[in-house]
Amino acid sequence: MKLDILAFGAHPDDIELGAAGTLAKAVDHGKKIGLVDLTLGDLGTRGTPEIRLKEAAKAAEILGAEVRENLRFRDGFFKNDEEHQREVIRLIRKYKPDVVICNAPHDRHPDHGRGSELVVQSCFYAGLRKIETEDEGIAQEAWRPKQVYHYIQFYDLQVDFSVDVTGYVDKKLDSIHAHASQFYDPNSTEPATVISSKQFHDSITGRMVEWGRIIGVEHAEGFIAERTLGLKNITDLI
Repeated sequence: MKLDILAFGAHPDDIELGAAGTLAKAVDHGKKIGLVDLTLGDLGTRGTPEIRLKEAAKAAEILGAEVRENLRFRDGFFKNDEEHQREVIRLIRKYKPDVVICNAPHDRHPDHGRGSELVVQSCFYAGLRKIETEDEGIAQEAWRPKQVYHYIQFYDLQVDFSVDVTGYVDKKLDSIHAHASQFYDPNSTEPATVISSKQFHDSITGRMVEWGRIIGVEHAEGFIAERTLGLKNITDLI
C-alpha cells in the first residue's frame, strides 16, 4: 500500500495532539495516511496497553487512516540503534510515504526527542540500497521520503511553517478524546497527570488559535522542517 503521509509517534496519542488537524484535512483532500506508534505507552500513569490499543484504533478511524501499526518498542527505554532503525525502515519501505511526520526534536518527555531522532535517521537509511530488509519474507526496495516534518508537542518550539486547519478542530479533538484514559475527564478516578488536566486540554485549542492568528486564519498546526523548504513561486504563500 502506497501512502502519501506516514505519521510516527513515540506514544499512541502523540500524533493526534500534534498533527490530527493536518492529517484529517489531508484525508479530505484525497491523501492516504498511515499512523505508527513506537510504543504502547505502557509506562503511562493512566490506562493499560490493551486500553490504549483500542483507543488508538478508534482515533485512527476518526482520522480516516488507512492503517495504524504499533512497533511495541519498550516505552521509556527504546534506543536509536540498528535494531530499532531496521523496524522503522521496514515500515517506511512498506508504505513508501512521500512525507513523514514525527515527534518534536526536543520535548518534555525524553521519548519524544529520541523517537524523533530515530525516525529521522531511519528515513535516510531507508534510501540506502545496501541496507537489506524484508517484510513478510519478501525483500524490500529502498525508499526515502521526500520530506520529514516534526509536529510540536509540550514545549513551545519555534515553527518553520504552519498548516491552516480551520474547520478541523472538532475532528482533532474527537481523535484526542478517543484516548479517553489519558485526558481530561472530571469523572475519572485515575491519578491526575499533567496531560489529564483541564488546563492542558484547553491549551490544545488555544495553541491552534495562536498559530492561526499568526498566519491570518482561525486555526493552524505548527511544524518544524528537517531541511530548508523551497517554493516554486513566492505567491504560493498564504
